[in-house]
Amino acid sequence: MRFISFSSGSCGNCSLLLGENSGILIDAGVGIRRVKKELDTLGLGLESISAVIVTHDHGDHIRSLGSFCKRVQAPVWTTETIHNALSWHPFTKEWIGPCRQVLQAGVWNQITPEFEVRFFVVPHDATQCVGYAIRSGEELFVLMTDLGHTTEESMFWASQATTVVVESNYDEEMLLGGSYPEELKKRIRQGYGHLSNSDCAKAIQLFLHPGLRNIFLCHLSGNNNTPELAYQCALEALEESGAETGSISLRVLRRGVSSPLLYL
Repeated sequence: MRFISFSSGSCGNCSLLLGENSGILIDAGVGIRRVKKELDTLGLGLESISAVIVTHDHGDHIRSLGSFCKRVQAPVWTTETIHNALSWHPFTKEWIGPCRQVLQAGVWNQITPEFEVRFFVVPHDATQCVGYAIRSGEELFVLMTDLGHTTEESMFWASQATTVVVESNYDEEMLLGGSYPEELKKRIRQGYGHLSNSDCAKAIQLFLHPGLRNIFLCHLSGNNNTPELAYQCALEALEESGAETGSISLRVLRRGVSSPLLYL
């Protein structure tokens, strides 16, 4: 597998997971022109997108989904609950219908010839928010973003994965001492908002296992976190657990900036 993040954060979320012959776009919160430019630079192009999966219906994850439906016309896979929300959302309602494909719960869904997907619900203040386990051959890629707290099911899948993308949204001290209104601080911290650096570190210690090769930290706050703080907190969690950090690639996925094309 190969992976590229085009952006990760409230400014927009969009990434692409690639196999030998197909690719899955994960969320579409980045403009299609920018995604095309990045893919063209890599010699890939929009035709590398075989399917789209959606985590939830917040604008930073679906802002450009209508454009992808119109231009790429790839099937859009997500839960029935999220699809029902997309069917009336102003970003998607005109274009989502012909692309609609519903994921069945509790089973592997074959969405391309080489990729199987299953979802698990995570706590976030959207209509519904899901994480994904994506399987191809011996590789298991797990993504969980925008989760107010970890769940038993999310830890179950992460503890089997070769690659985990996990939210590390905010530093507790920066949030509490920052300028956000108290209501917004409460919303972020209440268990249905976002995962802090320290909670992400605890999650890493829970799902750490010998087969894990990559941990990517996603959805960092632009106001209440820094890439250095998130990285250091996760690194200390690995070291405290006795992990051989040289065998695990720990990386921060940046806001508004594409990652390199990463070979998983």
